[in-house]
Amino acid sequence: MQENIPEPLSAKNKSSFAYFTIRDRLPVILSKVADTVYRKKTFVKDIHGEDATEELKFIAGCISKLRNELQTNKPLVPLKDNGPDTEVWNLSLAELTQREGGEPKWFVSPWLYVECYMYRRIQEAIAQCTILHNLDPFEEQKKKAFTDSEEATEVLLHYLRQISEKAASASDDDKEEYLREFLQIALWGNRCDLSISASQENSQTESILDQLHHLEPNILVNDTKQVLNCLRSNVKDRAIDIVLDNAGFELVTDLCLAEVLLMCGWADCIRMHGKAMPWFVSDVTSSDFEWTLDSLFKSSRPSMAYFGELWRQRLEKKSWMFTVEDFWTIPYDFAKMKTSSSSLYERFKDSKIVFFKGDLNYRKLLGDLDWNPTTPFEVTLRGFHPAPLCALRTCKADLIAGLAAGQKETVEKYDKNWMLNGNWAVISFCGKSNQ
Repeated sequence: MQENIPEPLSAKNKSSFAYFTIRDRLPVILSKVADTVYRKKTFVKDIHGEDATEELKFIAGCISKLRNELQTNKPLVPLKDNGPDTEVWNLSLAELTQREGGEPKWFVSPWLYVECYMYRRIQEAIAQCTILHNLDPFEEQKKKAFTDSEEATEVLLHYLRQISEKAASASDDDKEEYLREFLQIALWGNRCDLSISASQENSQTESILDQLHHLEPNILVNDTKQVLNCLRSNVKDRAIDIVLDNAGFELVTDLCLAEVLLMCGWADCIRMHGKAMPWFVSDVTSSDFEWTLDSLFKSSRPSMAYFGELWRQRLEKKSWMFTVEDFWTIPYDFAKMKTSSSSLYERFKDSKIVFFKGDLNYRKLLGDLDWNPTTPFEVTLRGFHPAPLCALRTCKADLIAGLAAGQKETVEKYDKNWMLNGNWAVISFCGKSNQ
């Protein structure tokens, strides 16, 4: 379709964030998984017996082996479990082997592929267990990220409650201002990412509302006006999709965005999409989603409890929906959705707009390719146009699109780590739709 497609980002470039990630960050994450598994030994034995303890040993052994393979740049090997996506993964590995003319390796093959492969190998170890096949090795960290952010969550939800009480009588201008604000709240909520911090503590302890004015100049691409035009002009489609990223405080900000979209009449149904397995440490699974709503519902903090109850009702009445798809955890970028998950692509076609949250989704939108930063966002999508879409992403990887000429150089003068530290962001919109 296009002749000048750039090369995938990879650890072959030793000055890249891909190299740093594979050399330093991923081994730390694997070590923490092994440590988490080891610390569960007594608890698991008391609940499930000796057989479960043996399964923990098996998982820990698999993780140790995986870490060694990564650090010594061994070839990637086919999966051995019986998961619904195993065949797709092994086919993709065979395709990659053919493209590269040899066995794919950690420090040579595309960064996006090998990083996703690592998390799928963690799941492979767990999936081969009989008793512990539902284990989430990142569960404790995700729950802690939520509980450590409770004060900021209550402040945010108290503000949302004030808005909701006057939304019915609000003017169109007021409703658009609410959306502008909560788009930015959801955007900056994306800074709370446990995989980027190698699963170190990363919660929201300050009110995000107090930070918005200070952070707005750091939005390098701000297509909010185009998003509003899309919502105003499309009166036929009444569903909006949000492809989620992280659990914890970020999920709360996404739920707030969903609430604003619904209460201001932009949509009748919000469809939220999570991961089918533990992924990139902090990504939202169905268990995380349910636990978060339950924690809000049971909270002693009034606004948290209020929205916990309201959002349960939204799910029961199906004005909110939460779904998982295997596509989000297979190794293909989004340009391949139409052929790899045609049913998901078709569902998106009746969406008013699809919001993609976070860095991993942004990387998959762009194919994790080494684009010139001034390449138009639409070009980097490489034909992925099921519906109008908007990426809400704080920068945590060294790729970006849609910048103005000279903008990259200007930002670098202020912050040499601007592409990696989560302090800069984009709200990137593409209105093209292949209906």
